[in-house]
Amino acid sequence: MKRTIGIVGSLMLIAAPAWATTASHCVKADRLQIEGLFERWNSALKTGEAKKVTDNYLSDAVLLPTASNKVRLTEAERLDYFEKFLAKKPVGNIDSRTIRLGCNKAVDAGTYTFTFADNSKISARYTFTYAWDGAQWKISTHHSSAMPET
Repeated sequence: MKRTIGIVGSLMLIAAPAWATTASHCVKADRLQIEGLFERWNSALKTGEAKKVTDNYLSDAVLLPTASNKVRLTEAERLDYFEKFLAKKPVGNIDSRTIRLGCNKAVDAGTYTFTFADNSKISARYTFTYAWDGAQWKISTHHSSAMPET
């Protein structure tokens, strides 16, 4: 019995430092990096390819889109939304923003305007939350809602 406890105790000592290193690993972005993430997403919109847009999102990201009442929780649901949205050929422009930086996460919230191929526009409020996935920054939550006042 003592030998079993000794082995388990030794394994715990070996595993604990590895866990502590992983748990305490903190990746911080700076403001310009987060601004660049919107530009990366907007550039993907300009390609007209829904898959290129959804590649910016974590696999379990939440999308609360501007032009749909349906919450998009899966890759397939996000693809469906962007296939329809991209048909209008949107180009986004940030009007105002506030960026908050944290450990392995960042938030970019503000207002943006989309201009479409037919020259129509829609102004909306947005929040992008980003998470570090171990290799790059990805969108974990994206909320966008049209401005209520015209």
